Order: sequence, then C-alpha cells, then structure tokens
Amino acid sequence: MSSDTATVPAGPRAGGHRATHGRRMVAALAVTQTVGYGTLYYAYAVLLAPMATDLGTSTATVTGALTASVLAGAGMSVPVGRWLDRHGGRALMTVGSLVATVLVLAWSQVQTVWQLYAVMIGVGATGAMVLYEPAFAVIVSWFDAPRRDNALLAVTVVAGFASTIFLPLTGLLVARLDWRTALVVLAVTHGAVTVPLHAAAVRRPSRGLSHHGKRRSVSARAATGDPGFWLLVAAFVAHAAATSMMVVHLVGYLTGRGHPAIFAATVTGLLGVLSVTGRVVLTVARRFAPLTTVVAVIFGIQAVAAAALPVVATSRAGAVVAVVAFGLGFGVSSLAVPALLVDRYGTAAYGSIAGVLALPVTVSRATAPLAAAALLSVAGDHLLLPVAVAACSVVAALGILAGPSRAAGG
Repeated sequence: MSSDTATVPAGPRAGGHRATHGRRMVAALAVTQTVGYGTLYYAYAVLLAPMATDLGTSTATVTGALTASVLAGAGMSVPVGRWLDRHGGRALMTVGSLVATVLVLAWSQVQTVWQLYAVMIGVGATGAMVLYEPAFAVIVSWFDAPRRDNALLAVTVVAGFASTIFLPLTGLLVARLDWRTALVVLAVTHGAVTVPLHAAAVRRPSRGLSHHGKRRSVSARAATGDPGFWLLVAAFVAHAAATSMMVVHLVGYLTGRGHPAIFAATVTGLLGVLSVTGRVVLTVARRFAPLTTVVAVIFGIQAVAAAALPVVATSRAGAVVAVVAFGLGFGVSSLAVPALLVDRYGTAAYGSIAGVLALPVTVSRATAPLAAAALLSVAGDHLLLPVAVAACSVVAALGILAGPSRAAGG
C-alpha cells in the first residue's frame, strides 16, 4: 500500500476520523495554494520591472520567462496526473514544495537572462506538482459527492485571494528591501508553510474507502476516446484563451478608449476578486440547475459582456458593469473542470484525465495573449479584443452544452 494511504480504523469511529482529517486537509490545502500561487506566480508581476532593470534587458524578455514557466507546467500535467492516480499526492506535493522553495532561492541569485529562464522553467514544472491540479486530485479522491463541492469551493475561495495578499506584500518587500531579498523572504515563507503542511495533511483514503464512484469510473484511455471529452477540452481551451486575453489586454483596451491608467488598472483588478464571487455563484446555482447549464450560462454572460464593451466602455460606469459581468465567470473553470470530469468519468483515473485536459488549456492560457498582441499590432485596433474574447466565450459555452451529461458506459 502506498505511503499516502491513510490508516482508517474499522468501525463507527472510522467515519469521524475520516471527516476530521478531511477538514484538516482542506484547511492545509487552502493555505498552501494561497502561498504557492502567491510566491510562484503572482509575485512575478511585481518583480518584473526591477528584474529587467537589474538584468539589463527588456520587460518583454523577462515576461517571456513567465510564459516559459507556464508552458513547462503544462508539459508536466500528464505525468503528474498519472502519478497522482497511482501514488497519491503527499510525496509529490511535499517534494515539489521543497524543490520549488530551492528554485525560488536560486531565482533570487540569477545574473543572466538564460539563468532566469532556466529557473522559471523549473518553477513552472514544480508548480504543476503543488498547485490546483494535484490539490484537486487529492480532494476528489478523499471526499464523496456531497462534500466534494464544498471542499473544492473552500480551497479555491481562500486561494482566490492569493493575488490580493501577495501582490501588495511583494511590492512592500521590494520597496523596503530589494527584489532579490524579497525573493529570499518569499522562498523561506513558502518552504516553512507548504512543505510541512503537504507532508502532514495530504493523504488518500485506504483502498476500501477510495474511489467513491468507482463502479462507473472509466480509464483515462476510455475517457480520451470519448468525443464528449474533446468537446470539454475545446470549451475550456476557448475559455482559457478568453480570460487570459482579457486579463493581459484589458488595461490597454480601456486606456485606448480614453480612461486613465489608474482607473483601467483598478477595474482590471476586479477580475481577481470576482473570481471568488463566481465560484460561490456556481456552487449555489448548481443546486437548482444542471451543472452544464449553469456553466454554459455563465460563459454566455461573459460573451455578452465582452461583446458589449465597445458600446458601454465609453463611460466608466459602463466599463465597470461589463467587467463585473465578465468577471463572474473568471474563476468558474477551476470548479467546473473537476465537477464535470468526475460526473462523466468517475474518480479512479481522475488525475490522468485531468492532466490530459490541463495540457492544452494551460498552453492556451499562456499563448492566447501573445497571439492577441500579435493580432493587435498588425490590425492596430483594440476593438478586435472584445470581439475575440466574445467569440472564444461563445465557443466555450457551446462546447459545454454539446457534450453528453455522462460518458458512455459510465
């Protein structure tokens, strides 16, 4: 039996022991995801300019290192998913957190652009071992259907504030110290928090209690042979493209429409906060309507909001309304993906199936803003941005609705 497997005593006490540890695991993952995303991803935005200055290069070159990091994480998604199905998450997430901590320390010492790229590729690869995908796989394997949604919501709601916490924190550290020392502080914090919590709290249930839906679970090969799976992939690839294009280019779009840069940045910042609201809305709404319907409606609202931008964004109030409407769907996919995959394919091969889906979705999230930038530079018209975002949102909504409610034979 894997070392990840919890020893659950037989008899009436087993349920209580399992529930107690489940709550502890959710609390631990909520903390580790917040610190992990804050350190390994969001801090980069604050460090971008001082790194470029210190390394004597452009911000575009330094931004490319983050893109390389995200793509490295995408490349790790499939092998990580297979590992999770076979061995659970404790060893993977503990080792990943430790290595990520060492890499952040190495990041603080880079002297050349190639060193930065090398370190960030490593950070991206280890991020795939410790962030949402493995955390969700751990939760899916532990909780049954009634409790799984609440556990996923708890983790994503708390982690949704990672940017709210770590962007100003990193800015304060850079202002008081410098970017290199700031990274040392973040690395120590990351290691001190995530390594012990992953080692102590992450478990998977014993054989008798795992894979609650195993009777209708299918293998990863069977799932990827289902046309409905690829409709899901298309939907979430399109949604990742829409959200990433909006995040990266919304400030430029709003300033291009005549709004002050501070206003544009503040409105764009609403997207992160609204991601939490959207997750709560999804969790509540799916109690009253099928999940596919709820998700498709939210994606449809995003399409309408994006399409309305050229008309309503001439005023500040109109811009805020459109961004708020779009932002309600900003964090929905993080909850919708595990729920839809478990509903259609069960839990036994969840990690492998989710890993296959995560690969193209992550690539889309990393490359769509670059493609949009290239298009905008050629066309020279920011009006193309809302059109592209709206089109991707429509594709996402249709992809969700087109798939079957359950896998064949599930």
